[in-house]
Amino acid sequence: MLARPGLPRFEYVAARAPDEVIRLLTEHGDAARLMMGGTDLLVRMRDGAFRPALVIDVKGLPGMRDVAYGADGLRVGAAVTMNELARHPAVLAHYPLLAESANSVASYQLRNRATIGGNLCNASPCADTSPATLIFEGRIVLTGPDGERDVSAANFFTGPGRTLRQANEIVTAIRFPPPPPSGIGTYLKLGRNKKGDLALVSVAVFGYRDASAPSGVRFRIALGAVAPVVLRVPEAEAILAADPPGEAAFARAADAAMDAATPINDVRASAAYRDEMVHNLTLRGLRAVWNTLGKGA
Repeated sequence: MLARPGLPRFEYVAARAPDEVIRLLTEHGDAARLMMGGTDLLVRMRDGAFRPALVIDVKGLPGMRDVAYGADGLRVGAAVTMNELARHPAVLAHYPLLAESANSVASYQLRNRATIGGNLCNASPCADTSPATLIFEGRIVLTGPDGERDVSAANFFTGPGRTLRQANEIVTAIRFPPPPPSGIGTYLKLGRNKKGDLALVSVAVFGYRDASAPSGVRFRIALGAVAPVVLRVPEAEAILAADPPGEAAFARAADAAMDAATPINDVRASAAYRDEMVHNLTLRGLRAVWNTLGKGA
């Protein structure tokens, strides 16, 4: 067996200030690449997909490794690793669905390097933290020549591998508003094997009590790996807000989720199989959430 090719030659800069990164991105354009954990970038460089002349390591920028929770919600630095996210007390206490999704990424060793910012910026439809980021209505914080701006996660992804991040901007953090009290969530991921695989289909379900909903509860549902971008399913959520929780409403919501999916055929699974699994995993997730949420009535 022939050995894999090594990395191409490149210049490496460990940046210490956002202005330095913005200047380098402006000067070098497409010849520069940002790196946080490097778990995707270095593989693509090794395989020849990327050949940057300059790699800018941004994980040392101020705040990039910080997690903070307060009255305004949660702020996660973009270079926080998956293992750090999955084990942080504030995340476990208030956003356990986010911790669960982070803990499903690849292997333990890879989660020591892989970052939430990298996972989101890659804009892969099968990224594990994207559904939870949509469920919790996260906002992506970007820093560029004109200062800081943030965009909703629902608008951030524009296609496979494409986002609203401009070429001279850095994703520095993800902000999450306070979640509804006593919410229950679950993340269901189907892969070719139990651990470490990319999702063939993923479904995040979050439920909470809301007296303003006719049903008395509201659910949020997000799908991964079954459309060009990760997506919420408002049609299913509307059904669940209107109809009393139970098998009939859950089945209609699962049908709506399947209708919202637009999967493709590829070497890992057929579109028809993915459609069926969207239905099955949505139904399973709704049952699991209601099994806990309903007991708190």
